Amino acid sequence: MTVVTNHRLGEPCWVDYSSTDVPRARDFYSALFGWTADTAGEEYGGYVTFRRDGRAVAGLGPVMGDGAGDNWLTYLLVEDAAQTEHAALRAGAQVIAPTMLVGEQGRMAVIADPGGAVVGLWDPEQHRGFDLVAEVGAPAWHELYARDFRAQVDFYTKVFGWTTQVLGDTADFRYSTFGDPDSPSGGVFDANGMLPEGVPSHWVVYFGVADAAAAAQRVVELGGTVIRDPWDSEFGRFAQATDPLGGLFFLHEVGSGSAA
Repeated sequence: MTVVTNHRLGEPCWVDYSSTDVPRARDFYSALFGWTADTAGEEYGGYVTFRRDGRAVAGLGPVMGDGAGDNWLTYLLVEDAAQTEHAALRAGAQVIAPTMLVGEQGRMAVIADPGGAVVGLWDPEQHRGFDLVAEVGAPAWHELYARDFRAQVDFYTKVFGWTTQVLGDTADFRYSTFGDPDSPSGGVFDANGMLPEGVPSHWVVYFGVADAAAAAQRVVELGGTVIRDPWDSEFGRFAQATDPLGGLFFLHEVGSGSAA
């Protein structure tokens, strides 16, 4: 079991889902990934923490603001949310939600990078982030679908101190990973030629499953939709899906285990 005790600065440390129907989202993801759901008190707006084998893996809360849809949000670990928010603003980002205190858990902010992708900042106190990675029922990979690849990679390198490694740099496949070259935590994909018109840059989350085909079938049984059937690549076996509320996520086959 890959238990995380310390996250690397500037890299993903938490994911949560904003939903127009919290009970429905809670039930779907609990059933799909074998998660238990702990609901916090009113001081935290009834925020739900999902756990796998007793370890925190993701969160869930109601959408904030008019017109917001159901979607997953990736948070990057920062030392000082307010300072990083201002640095991001100077580097061309927009502030979606300014730095705020989340009880005794930490401080957060939400920005849109220069390419329009929305990402969270997390400055932790009691809540350190997800406790499992690359395991069944845990976040396994984080990916930015970039419309302005060069500018967005430069932004994260400047503001968050990323170290990147180029996997491909052609018109057909332009991709860089970020983090420790021996154990990167995510990647940036030049998706400008692939995304439908009107779809902005965005972050996506991959969750670990024991069997991508079985998990994809379970998505459908639970009322979700498989956008892309399981496929194999040199990087693993994956599937793309949406939950019953339209939230996008990926399945990443990570090996044996008792789950979807």
